[in-house]
Amino acid sequence: MKKEISNFLKFAQEKGKIKEVEEAFQNYPVEEEWHQGKIENILCEEEETYTSYQIGDIVFVKDYKYENGKDGRNHLFVIIEQNNIAVPIENFGMLISSKIEKAKYETNVILRKDDKNNLKVDSIVKADVIYRILDNQILFKIGQVDIERVEEYKNTFYNYNR
Repeated sequence: MKKEISNFLKFAQEKGKIKEVEEAFQNYPVEEEWHQGKIENILCEEEETYTSYQIGDIVFVKDYKYENGKDGRNHLFVIIEQNNIAVPIENFGMLISSKIEKAKYETNVILRKDDKNNLKVDSIVKADVIYRILDNQILFKIGQVDIERVEEYKNTFYNYNR
């Protein structure tokens, strides 16, 4: 039995707010982030291997190939929705940025570093756009946020796009 696409994803699709992950790499240069796209700056211990990801996971997306053949840049995203109809599984995420000074914008939600999310610096979740991320574009998971936080990001998205 096929699962139906969620109401949240339908809403985002209708508003034209689901973008391909390469747009995040183009619009938010990794050189401006605290980790500068270097895996060694993010991982404290051996990376674990995951075969599937869950809503609330914070993931490191790497090795995307642009249409021109260049390598995409490394960025952190929080998974907010999934579509299990497609193979490989499509994850839908919001970009995480260390540009905390941009928290003043209504679509940016502060995400404080803690032992669960494993961020090294306080950051923001950019809740204005959703990016489509395939499992094979994810290099590893670094941590997670509670479902209540995911709902907060989604509500921010809804409120901004109504």
